[in-house]
Amino acid sequence: MRWSWIDRIVAYEPGRRMVAVKGVSLAEDHLHDHFEDDERGIAKPVMPAALIIEGMAQTSGILVGAERRFREKVILAKISRAELSEDVGPGEVLRYDAELERIDDAGAATKGVVQRMRLEAGDGPTPWETIGTIGLIFSHVDKNMAGLEFPEENFVFSGNFETLLRESGLSWLHEGG
Repeated sequence: MRWSWIDRIVAYEPGRRMVAVKGVSLAEDHLHDHFEDDERGIAKPVMPAALIIEGMAQTSGILVGAERRFREKVILAKISRAELSEDVGPGEVLRYDAELERIDDAGAATKGVVQRMRLEAGDGPTPWETIGTIGLIFSHVDKNMAGLEFPEENFVFSGNFETLLRESGLSWLHEGG
């Protein structure tokens, strides 16, 4: 993972589910290129939907990779469903709740729910609000691309990924991977 669209894994149920969160900050460059008018017609920066989907793909991909101790290179093969009903802006928090539907030698399928929490001035945080559903299909690329050579190191799960696992208290997942 070269760019991380999740900040921390907050729940992990092996073989079943993973939950990650992402705080959206005005300091993120991508917000300054994407604007949506609010109910008053004032343009405000928003997180692009493609990056919200990528946050779910990273959460789901880690869930899939953990099933085989990250010995296989897991890549996103298909977005089977992506519906987002609300924009997400600075000062809001995203929660990605990913569930494993199936896994086999060829790959895996996941489904997930995206939720948003707003941090309101003076009122504190709002309750989690569901803003979308995302279904994803992953490929174990080193198993499915017969005849092609890939580097020995796992180029999908490296760098920031190891830091994410360590900071989330899950570094044991990657040991020996």
